[in-house]
Amino acid sequence: MTDSSVIDLAVPPSGTGCVECNETGGWWFHLRRCATCGHIGCCDSSPSQHARAHAAITGHPLIRSYEPGEHWYYDYLTDVLLQGPKLAPPLHHPEDQPAPGPEGRAPADWRDHLH
Repeated sequence: MTDSSVIDLAVPPSGTGCVECNETGGWWFHLRRCATCGHIGCCDSSPSQHARAHAAITGHPLIRSYEPGEHWYYDYLTDVLLQGPKLAPPLHHPEDQPAPGPEGRAPADWRDHLH
């Protein structure tokens, strides 16, 4: 079970894609949602790893997958997968949004850029 003191069940996600990738024209493989503030960042396999950077900068250690069909949490402090409560909707990015995303931004050789 997750630490409920760092989870805000009412805060909505910050959008449908990685905040920083959208600001810089970057791309992501998968998305993660901060359980504290709703920030959407890209996963550790993505080139820029913005979700982990957000956790380091803000001290918000818990993320939840923002992928359709995935319901797990992850704690960056303990490096452990966890189960936890449902957050405010939406629970994942739009189902028609591709991975990698957003559509048209990933290079043809995107697999070579994954961590």
